Amino acid sequence: MQEIQGKTRTVRELLSGAKYGIDYYQREYKWQTKQMVELVSDLTGAFLEDYQEAHQRADVANYGHYFLGSIVISQRKNEQQISERLIVDGQQRMTSLTLLLLYLHSQQKDRDDAEPVEELIFSKKFGTKSFNLNVPERNDCMEALFDGKGYDTADQSESVHNLIGRFNDIGDAFPQDISGTKALPYFVDWLLEKVHLVEITAYADADAYTIFETMNDRGLSLSNTDMLKGYLLASITDATKRAEANKEIKQWLLTFAKRDNDRDTKETEADFFKAWLRAKYAGDIRERKKGAKPEDFDLIGTEYHRWVRTNHELVGLNVSDDFNRWVRQDLRFFARVYLELLEACESLKPGLESIRFNSDHGFTQQFQVLLAPLLPTDDEATVKAKLRLTADYLDCWLNRRLWNFKSIDYSTLQYATFLLTKELRNLSLEALREKLIARLTGDEKDFPLEDQPSLINWNAKSLHRQLARFTHWVEEQSGQPGRYLEYIVRSGKNAYEIEHLWANHFERHADEFAHAQEFASYRNRIGGLVLLPKKINASLNDKTFSDKVAHYQKENLLARSLHSACYQHNPGFLQLMARTGLPFKSFDEFKKVSFDERYAAYQGIAKQLWSLNRLQEVADATV
Repeated sequence: MQEIQGKTRTVRELLSGAKYGIDYYQREYKWQTKQMVELVSDLTGAFLEDYQEAHQRADVANYGHYFLGSIVISQRKNEQQISERLIVDGQQRMTSLTLLLLYLHSQQKDRDDAEPVEELIFSKKFGTKSFNLNVPERNDCMEALFDGKGYDTADQSESVHNLIGRFNDIGDAFPQDISGTKALPYFVDWLLEKVHLVEITAYADADAYTIFETMNDRGLSLSNTDMLKGYLLASITDATKRAEANKEIKQWLLTFAKRDNDRDTKETEADFFKAWLRAKYAGDIRERKKGAKPEDFDLIGTEYHRWVRTNHELVGLNVSDDFNRWVRQDLRFFARVYLELLEACESLKPGLESIRFNSDHGFTQQFQVLLAPLLPTDDEATVKAKLRLTADYLDCWLNRRLWNFKSIDYSTLQYATFLLTKELRNLSLEALREKLIARLTGDEKDFPLEDQPSLINWNAKSLHRQLARFTHWVEEQSGQPGRYLEYIVRSGKNAYEIEHLWANHFERHADEFAHAQEFASYRNRIGGLVLLPKKINASLNDKTFSDKVAHYQKENLLARSLHSACYQHNPGFLQLMARTGLPFKSFDEFKKVSFDERYAAYQGIAKQLWSLNRLQEVADATV
C-alpha cells in the first residue's frame, strides 16, 4: 500500500475550487426523502442550538462544530496523464451537500448580506463552467437547479430523478426561522466553516478500495437492533420461550429487510423501533439551547438499545415473562401496524387516505403520533378507527398551518409533535375522539381558513398539493374517479403545474391596478390558480383568460368549473353544489373582483376538508 493521507476539512476547504469525479461503476445517487430530511434537520438543529437573534455574524466563529462523516478519494492520473480525484466512498453525502448549497444559493438571491457559495458548486475556466462534483450525466440538471429553472426528468436516469426530488425535499424541510430571516447567512457561514468531514486520500485505486472495504465490511459492527435483540433474548430465562421470541424477532426483521430490498431503501427496522419507543415511552425531549442534554426522545434516536436497557422498568421489563410478552405481543402488534402505515403512505388506502396526504407533505413524524394511542389489546376495528381519527386530525392541522403560511418542517414541529404524541398516548377510542376534537377546536382559532393564500416561492409545492386535494375532492364528491395521485406529480412527462388564470401581463389589467406589484400580488392568489398538465400549461402560457377558458373545459373538474358548459348536463357536480352550498360559478372574463368570487368556492372546499365538521363526522362514524 502506498501513502495514505487523512485530513479533517471544512466544507469550504473540501469544495472550494476542487474537482471530484465518480467512476462509471459507482451506483446511482440513491438518497430518499427520509435521508435528506434527517440531514437538513440535523444541520439546522445543531446551528440553532447556538444561534441567537442578537448575535452578530462574527459570533458564528464561536459556534459549535459538526462532524458530517468521511469520504475516501482516489487521486490518480487519467489516460491523458492529468491528475483527477475520484470519490470511492461518500458520493451520496457529497451530492446531498452540493444540493444543499444549491438551495442556499437560491435562497440568498437578492440579499445584500448573502454569503456566496458559487465557488463551492462550480468554477469557470476560459468562460466554461464545470461543476465541482463533475458527473457529466447530471450537469444539465445541476445547471437548471443553479439557475432556478424547471427540469424535465422524463427519460432521465435514476440519479437525475433523485436529484430533483431531494432538492425539493430540502425546500420542504428547511426551517422558515432560518430561510427567510437574518439567520440565513449566519447558517451559511456556519455550514462552510464549522461543518467538517474527514478526507482520506489514496494514490492508487486498489488502496482506496481497500480502505473502503476496511471501513465498511470488516468486523461488522452490531446495529442498535442487534444489541436490543440480544438484551431481550438474554433476559428470557425459559429456553423454549426464548426460542419462540427469537423466531418472532427474526420474522419481523426479515420482513423489514425484504421491504428495504424491494424498495432499495434502508433502516426500516431502526425507524420502526424509534417510532414505537417514542410513541409509547419517551417522556422528555432535548431543549433547543446550547449545552442542553439529550433526553428520551433524542437518545432513542441514536441508541435505542441502550435506552431500553437503562429504562427497562419504564418500559415494563422487569422479569423474564415481561420480556417474552413484550416480544410476542407488543412487538408483533406494533410491527404489523407500522408496516400497514408504510403501505398507506404509498397509496390511498380507504379510510386512511390522510396518511398518504400527510406523507406527501413530508411529515415524517406522523408515525409516532399514529402509534401513540394504540394498545396491543385493541381489536382491528378500534385500531383502524384510532388511526383514521389521528391521521385526519394531522391532515387538518398541517393544512391549516400551511394555509396561514406556517412551516410544517421537521425542526419547527418536532417539539409540538412530541407533546401531541404524549397527549394521545394510550387513550381509549372515546378519549381520543374528545381530545382531537378539542385540539382542532383550538386550531380553528389559531389557524383560521379566512384570508386568501397566495403562491410564493416558499409554498409552491404545498399549494400544488392543496390544489390537487381540491381537484380530487370535487371529482370524487361529484361521482367521478379522483385522481390525486396523478395531480401531485411535479416532474416528468406526466407532470402537472400550477396554472395562473391571468398571464403575466400587467398592461392587460392596467385599468384595475395602478402598480405592477399589486397586479402580481393578485395574480398569485389561490382564487386565480388551477392545476393543468405541464404540456397544456405551457401552450396556454401567454393567452388571455377569455382565450383559455375554452381549453379549461377539456381538463379536470376544478378547471372545468370556470366554463359555463360545466353547469350543463353535469348532475353529479350540480348535486355537490346543492348539497354543500359551494358557490361555484362560470366566468366569461376574469376581473379583479373575480378572485374573491372564485376564492369563496376554494375556501368552502378547504372548510369541508380541514374543519371540525369533518373530524366530527369521522368521530361519529367510529362510535
